[in-house]
Amino acid sequence: MKNSGIYIHIPFCDHKCIYCDFYSITNYQNISAYLDSLKIEIDTYAALYKDTHVFDSIFFGGGTPSFMEPGYISEIINYIKKNFKCTGDAEITMETNPGTVDEEKIQAFLQAGINRISIGIQSFDEGDLKFLTRIHSAGLAKQTVHTVKQAGCNNISIDLIFNLPGQSKEKWRYNLETAFTLPIDHISAYSLILERGTILNKLVLDGKVQLEGEEHDAGLYEETIAFMAPKGFSQYEVSNFCKPGFECRHNNHYWHYDDYLSFGTSAHSFMNGKRWWNISSLNLYIESVKHKKHAVAGSEVPAESERLNEYTMLALRSNGIEITRLEKLFGTGWYKKNQAYIGSLAASQYIVIRDNCISLTPAGYAVCDEILVHLQ
Repeated sequence: MKNSGIYIHIPFCDHKCIYCDFYSITNYQNISAYLDSLKIEIDTYAALYKDTHVFDSIFFGGGTPSFMEPGYISEIINYIKKNFKCTGDAEITMETNPGTVDEEKIQAFLQAGINRISIGIQSFDEGDLKFLTRIHSAGLAKQTVHTVKQAGCNNISIDLIFNLPGQSKEKWRYNLETAFTLPIDHISAYSLILERGTILNKLVLDGKVQLEGEEHDAGLYEETIAFMAPKGFSQYEVSNFCKPGFECRHNNHYWHYDDYLSFGTSAHSFMNGKRWWNISSLNLYIESVKHKKHAVAGSEVPAESERLNEYTMLALRSNGIEITRLEKLFGTGWYKKNQAYIGSLAASQYIVIRDNCISLTPAGYAVCDEILVHLQ
């Protein structure tokens, strides 16, 4: 059985940042009812998949999972392990916001089974943090990383955002340099994306905020790629860099087109070629689980052409397209159709073809979206 991942959405948050489009609420009224609903939903899918899949990653996202009490997270982990086959070395990640934890609380999370902490810092510049409406300071962000390390966590990731309004190359480089003064193992560095329905989107539409252009964004991204390798961090996905052996196992399931189950509000699952997604509203989610034992809002079985496009896109954006696996899943047509273009990319040093795998070079990552447009 191939290893798969489990995602748990914790929607509770004390504040909605202007750029965030993930489902979150600031009302903590239904915390207990939500836990009960998660257990029912887990029961439903355990009956279908407990004998066919082994899970080697569990990921708590949100919202702000670190706002919860460690006992709450522990109860979910134990219930998952009780109902599904999980590997003994399963990677169990919890997203954490600076200022929501102290050393004692982190130790309790680690005792509960969390073994990877992903800290949403976004910037070490006070002006940027104010613009993003983050509730923490740069100093608190740095202290949180040290606190997590001191508590005994040996797999620490941080998130950073570039191409913020007015963010110069020097300011972004300061963020990167500051990150490497901290005991981290992984960095997710994302370009600021304007998502529909967010406060930031409205500010841009109203002309109150002006975003930087594509050329500036590309320059900051190239700066990021060039900065990482000398620090011993390799790029294993468009936006992700890490020390050897610290790739995020859970996110690799997404990027490698593996199966994954997700529980909670707005959660998306992909199992045996079928994709489905849950209701977003917390109250409607709880009601649906109560009456139906699930909260599915919609589902689809992608056509083979769509699955092929998804597979090649996700694979190329991460570690690369394994030609043998590609042809086992979809036949030889895609590679034959694109062979000439792939050859030209290799000649231009945008990709390398090695060990039966087509992978992007640093220069290729910088123009990944353009390359994907030409691959069909």
